[in-house]
Amino acid sequence: MKSPITIRTVTQDDIDLIAEFNIAMARETEHKILVPRVIKNGVAYLFKHPEYGFYIVAESHQKVVGCLMITYEWSDWRNALFWWIQSVYILPAFRRQGIYRRLHQYVRNLADGQNICGLRLYVEKNNRVAQQTYENLGMQETAYKLYEESNT
Repeated sequence: MKSPITIRTVTQDDIDLIAEFNIAMARETEHKILVPRVIKNGVAYLFKHPEYGFYIVAESHQKVVGCLMITYEWSDWRNALFWWIQSVYILPAFRRQGIYRRLHQYVRNLADGQNICGLRLYVEKNNRVAQQTYENLGMQETAYKLYEESNT
């Protein structure tokens, strides 16, 4: 039986847990080890700079079971913002229960009536389960490839 799920924006009390989720997600999806102090500071930084984005969480029986982060990209072509969905993580015991779908719908509802021209995300090339989830929600693969130059 599915647990009742509530969605909310995070508070500073969630910083440690969001950092733990990010560490778990990086290890699971990319086999990367994040430095706990760095990721915790990165999560906390967003609270001090809401102009960069925000987090939301899913709760079941007052326990946080999933999260995602929204960051902003200005599109001069559209004179509007894209919201980037990032740092998606659902606790393993709560996967395949529609929790990401609820988080995604919450984001869509927040975007309604604002100057948001679309939602974007990136996903590991081999993560077919996640790709299918996003496609089932109406998202489409773009013609763009993602390139990066990183100092870290």
